[in-house]
Amino acid sequence: MIEVVAELSRGPVFLAGEALECVVTVTNPLPPTATSASSEALAWASAQIHCQFHASESRVALPPPDSSQPDVQPDSQTVFLPHRGERGQCILSTPPKILFCDLRLDPGESKSYSYSEVLPIEGPPSFRGQSVKYVYKLTIGCQRVNSPITLLRVPLRVLVLTGLQDVRFPQDEAVAPSSPFLEEDEGGKKDSWLAELAGERLMAATSCRSLHLYNISDGRGKVGTFGIFKSVYRLGEDVVGTLNLGEGTVACLQFSVSLQTEERVQPEYQRRRGTGGAPSVSHVTHARHQESCLHTTRTSFSLPIPLSSTPGFCTAIVSLKWRLHFEFVTSREPGLVLLPPVEQPEPATWTGPEQVEKTIIGL
Repeated sequence: MIEVVAELSRGPVFLAGEALECVVTVTNPLPPTATSASSEALAWASAQIHCQFHASESRVALPPPDSSQPDVQPDSQTVFLPHRGERGQCILSTPPKILFCDLRLDPGESKSYSYSEVLPIEGPPSFRGQSVKYVYKLTIGCQRVNSPITLLRVPLRVLVLTGLQDVRFPQDEAVAPSSPFLEEDEGGKKDSWLAELAGERLMAATSCRSLHLYNISDGRGKVGTFGIFKSVYRLGEDVVGTLNLGEGTVACLQFSVSLQTEERVQPEYQRRRGTGGAPSVSHVTHARHQESCLHTTRTSFSLPIPLSSTPGFCTAIVSLKWRLHFEFVTSREPGLVLLPPVEQPEPATWTGPEQVEKTIIGL
């Protein structure tokens, strides 16, 4: 028996274009007191990163696969195929790298090997939607002598920042002052430069504030005004908005606002509804705020963006966008009293109406 352990030095979350570094440790777990006949012989081990794509058959109409280029020995147990046995198709992969060949481990002995690879910058982000899924994995294949290949898969999360695809790392000049007494590898310097550039671009895009106002109305008049200070956010931020209902001519009884993602299949890949296909657009709610506002003239809300969610992106098959979805419950009675009388001749109890004819508005 052989134990294979893969340890990611910086965790499982990466930015497209960064270098992944992994330490693979191979161990013979038998106690050192075991006989020499318990030694294990390994023929080879390789590692590779790939992105697996899977589409819902009821939502996405994919073209038939190209049968003119079949996989090389797909059923062979001696060929290293990282995506063997997985659903979907491999749409992106790095070249496989050999970790070792002809390794023999005595009982209790272990060997460690370093693996480093740059994540492709042209790929899609990690995403698990209702129509499609993009899943990244680091696969380590190891084969014992006269045995089939064993695969170890390490899930990864890859984030894609728009605009970094066209940026090139400077080759002729140092990115930051360096000490001649310290050894710096080029890969680490590039990763630091790329992360710093990504942080600067995110900060520049999300720090711009400008108040945007939107009038909300129905067929009977104005309900209120919605205000938001920016339209670009980072994962983990709060979407903050305001509602001014005091200027409306239609009484608002209750409102709700939801932070949603809209997953839309591109028109050329949409499955027709008449053939049993599901809708080409799906929505997922990540946060929701609901409030009764019969006596409210001004209010606000704050919706957190989950760190585990996926930023908006677009591929040839699907696009993902973020949106705010509002629902307003308004009164059909034009003379509805919003506030109790200010002056009372004698103590009295003011109660709201028990029944109100209402209308629901969705935005």
